[in-house]
Amino acid sequence: MAKIIWTSEAERWITEIYDYIALDNPVAAKKVVRGIYDRVQILSQFPEIGYRFEESSRNVRILLYGHYRIAYLVSESRDCSILGVFHGSLDIVRHIKI
Repeated sequence: MAKIIWTSEAERWITEIYDYIALDNPVAAKKVVRGIYDRVQILSQFPEIGYRFEESSRNVRILLYGHYRIAYLVSESRDCSILGVFHGSLDIVRHIKI
């Protein structure tokens, strides 16, 4: 099984997503964040399930969850480092170094 590592940057994105949604609906905010964490768990068994992010020369992949894109890096040992969680309208290249 692949190990899942949340970077501090990815954790910051999750906090910002929660805070933004919670302004209107704290229950929905918890549901969205829980859904993102649950979705990421599939990477422990299938680390390459996301599509390859072509703008990167490294093995960066994108996993979809609702309106969000979860960017992660697959290492040679197949462990997955979560780089960030982005709303689909955002340009990932502008927000993370890949």
